[in-house]
Amino acid sequence: MKTPIRLLLILILLPAFNFAQNVEIKSLKTYTSDNNLSFPVLVQGSRLIIEFDVDAVYPPDLNVLFKYCNKEWNPTDNIFLLNHGKNIGYYLKFESLPNTVEGASYHFKNSFPDREGYVSFPFSGKWIYYLVDSQNQSNVYAEGKFIVINDDLVDLNISIQNQEMDDKNYFPIDFGNVFWITASFELPDGLFPNFVDQVEIIQNHKIEYPYIVDRTSSSDMRIYNWDANKKFSFTARDVFPGNEYRQADIRDISKFSSENVQAQFEGFETTRYFRSGDRDLNGGFILSDFKDPFSTYMNVKFSIKPASRPDGDIFLVGAFNNWIVSDEYKMNESAGIYSITIPLKRGIYDYQYVVAQDSYGKIVNMDWLQLEGNNWGSSNEFTVLLYYKDPNFGGYDRVIGYKRILNR
Repeated sequence: MKTPIRLLLILILLPAFNFAQNVEIKSLKTYTSDNNLSFPVLVQGSRLIIEFDVDAVYPPDLNVLFKYCNKEWNPTDNIFLLNHGKNIGYYLKFESLPNTVEGASYHFKNSFPDREGYVSFPFSGKWIYYLVDSQNQSNVYAEGKFIVINDDLVDLNISIQNQEMDDKNYFPIDFGNVFWITASFELPDGLFPNFVDQVEIIQNHKIEYPYIVDRTSSSDMRIYNWDANKKFSFTARDVFPGNEYRQADIRDISKFSSENVQAQFEGFETTRYFRSGDRDLNGGFILSDFKDPFSTYMNVKFSIKPASRPDGDIFLVGAFNNWIVSDEYKMNESAGIYSITIPLKRGIYDYQYVVAQDSYGKIVNMDWLQLEGNNWGSSNEFTVLLYYKDPNFGGYDRVIGYKRILNR
């Protein structure tokens, strides 16, 4: 009888030893209740949704820790902005994935502010959440970013013009095509002109590479105007449209049925100077239903053979890595073909190839057009934010204006 008793004790005590298991967060997706494709901007009436898979032996004991940030995404240490008592989501509940799914065992999905009332987002601006060990918050498994708009006080008028760069000769000539994006507005009563700070323009999901128009500096590419009263305008004149993103659609179980698959069923890809891509998801991704028995993970190989040798290394970027150019996604070259294999859950993902140089461990001179092309007909979603240096609560970067637009 000792053996069954021991097994029973192990099953009872196993959760107490949660820290001992390896936990990997996969397919983390952050979106809002009214838009599951765009970068998450939470406006009044909508809720933040966090969804992910977990590769672990048994359900981990995790919390979601929310932190308010400044305009550079740095979490604040201002005691008035910590939101103590309303900044942690507790008791995350997991569902088991189908037994046929390989690469993960559990799934989580919940919305915030939560029904239990543990979480609120009282300040307009940038927020980060961390998936942490409930017993040790310094043990962070993953993180996500979103923006909260509680105070849409300023009505932004956004205009987009098709223009051509004239600073040098571009080849192909389309590489000089740009958008001039202008945000103009009149400051309402109760807000002070001296506290108006900057306008940030986010192209699709590229939150790490925004276009910033600051009132303290102006150049040929960044134009700021103020009538010394209530009217302002901020213009970015170097917003490249790019091309429609490439897509890896690995949902078809008849075409992508093995553990190791190609991102493109036909094989390697090529440069797209003069070819427009098909309509994309503006940088987003769609996953197969987690309850689907075929919604498993595969090793997906991306390959490209450029028309000519690139001016640096080639990096894979896309919805699966938050559109960040990183060494982890630098491609390997063999016989003129650049390749990399990454694990992905069955779904459809926007992505592209970026040429850049690695200088002493830092990635520089990122060229988003060299392998992809550039044309005004590409569809882009722009998130425009107006920042205000609010002196309240010890001072913080408050977003007082927001608009999201498509160029076509």
